[in-house]
Amino acid sequence: MPGLPAPITLAPAARVRRRHRETATAWAYLAPSVLVIIGLGIVPVVWSLLLSFQADDLVTPSRFVGLDNYNALVQDPHFGQAVGNTLLYTVLYVPLSIVFGLLLALVLNRRIRLIGLYRTLFFIPFVLSATAQGVLFSFILDPQFGVANSVLHHLGVSPQGFLTDPAQALLVLVAITLWSGTGFCVVVYLAALQDVPAELVEAARLDGAGTLRVLWHVTLPAVRPVTTFLVLWQLITSLQVFDLVYVTTKGGPLGSTTVIVYFVWQQAFQNFTAGYGAASAYVLAVALLVLGLGVRLLRRGREAR
Repeated sequence: MPGLPAPITLAPAARVRRRHRETATAWAYLAPSVLVIIGLGIVPVVWSLLLSFQADDLVTPSRFVGLDNYNALVQDPHFGQAVGNTLLYTVLYVPLSIVFGLLLALVLNRRIRLIGLYRTLFFIPFVLSATAQGVLFSFILDPQFGVANSVLHHLGVSPQGFLTDPAQALLVLVAITLWSGTGFCVVVYLAALQDVPAELVEAARLDGAGTLRVLWHVTLPAVRPVTTFLVLWQLITSLQVFDLVYVTTKGGPLGSTTVIVYFVWQQAFQNFTAGYGAASAYVLAVALLVLGLGVRLLRRGREAR
């Protein structure tokens, strides 16, 4: 239009200089975060990978041993016991936490009096740290002075060893983790249930479907993506359990609660075989990677149908 100034155009060289200044400014802002990620994430991963191929006692100079640490793991009965304990813990904890979380979410997904209080009470244990849970239940389940055996005595049941009994200790740890970890599943499922289309549920009921059929054919398919996420999350959580074991049983009695992460800690900081501990840690890392890829491929297969 007449009377308006012509737009200002930059020369190619000026545009290049301006782009370089903007890039330098962006990197100046990003540099602290990048350094933290490299220093606390990438460097330890690479260093521990190199360490897994060495014999290192954290005192004398390390020496390269190749795959000897990994070969020793295959023949180590203590590592085999730790793997077995971890798998048993995972097989018990993951499905139970998912099922209990869904059932409680279905119960709490109603408009009843004080429903907010009930939801909060179920979520509070999840907020507590594993250390606090371990200390609390160590007192409650103490074989001599604990409240649990006192209640059993009044009920006419003989005292139990709980965390000091090799046959019970791992099961008790699973129960403690269920007490705390189920609350997370409840909250996630509650959010998912509130997104289930009410018209689908109403249509199913008008067609004569009962509560179980509505649950199986409407509710469960609607929350399937959330279930996939929770299964993967709980699997990773169960395979990485450490704090509760360290506070309560220290891997005992007789190694009945020694899990993989605790085994790694023992090798690195009790036995001072850092290379051997790093190798066992990478076995766990590979297992988690394979597990994550498997769940993702399974989910893609279901979505493609």
